[in-house]
Amino acid sequence: MSLRHPLSRRALVIAATAALTLSGTIAWAAENPYERGPAPTTASIEAVRGPFATAETAVSSLSVRGFGGGTIYYPTSTAEGTFGAVAVAPGYTASQSSLSWLGPRLASQGFVVFIIDTNSRYDQPSSRGDQLLAALDYLTTSSSVRSRVDASRLGVMGHSMGGGGALEATKDRPTLQASIPLTAWNLTKTWSSVRTPTLVIGAEDDSVAPVASHSEPFYTSLPSTLDKAYLELNGASHFAPNTSNTTIAKYSIAWLKRFIDDDTRYEQFLCPAPGRSTLIEEYRDTCPHS
Repeated sequence: MSLRHPLSRRALVIAATAALTLSGTIAWAAENPYERGPAPTTASIEAVRGPFATAETAVSSLSVRGFGGGTIYYPTSTAEGTFGAVAVAPGYTASQSSLSWLGPRLASQGFVVFIIDTNSRYDQPSSRGDQLLAALDYLTTSSSVRSRVDASRLGVMGHSMGGGGALEATKDRPTLQASIPLTAWNLTKTWSSVRTPTLVIGAEDDSVAPVASHSEPFYTSLPSTLDKAYLELNGASHFAPNTSNTTIAKYSIAWLKRFIDDDTRYEQFLCPAPGRSTLIEEYRDTCPHS
């Protein structure tokens, strides 16, 4: 996975310090201040719960502007510092409950997760993108957990029209660190202006947003210089993200860790690219050594 994008944007991501050893040579130590949690393993990112205990808090639609409220899931301890955050939007006619399984699963890996309701269940992707950004603004400035969130490390996710909204949000706010559209639907097929590392997840048997006319064009239209990947779920339908799915969780966690936390310990799960399997129909990326 290319290191160009996140490292060029934040010079302080890796702080190198030089020290003289007893032999007089120079030794270099590198530290990433955004790493959270122990070194990952396949078992740890496939687990239903990660290393952080979590809690949740409901946000009423009456207390916010620009979106329909939702539920915030967050790690209970801040002993390791603040956390990156991700806002998640549901699909057409759906509510936050359709993606509720993602909340504690991602939060337990060291993120603040805000799964929102939209103003109307019929809102189109452009509106859902605006609502994702409004939710992030609320999360970082007004929410009860704002002190736990690093406002410089934010991402978006969404299912169906919510996934189309995630693409819209990254187009409108290029400072976002990561985006994951899940079986996304959007009439716009070209996203060449996106500058946010994006993992597009499609489903082989999606009849609502077929990959040939949605997820694949979304991926291919993203700049070739961008950190991006395309994961197609084998034999899955449009509604695969609406129930607990280890493949979606595993690669979402790895992507968010790598690009929101700049945690290169998770690059092993993304690069080299995973091969075709009973779970994965296809995987493409810009990994230089895949």
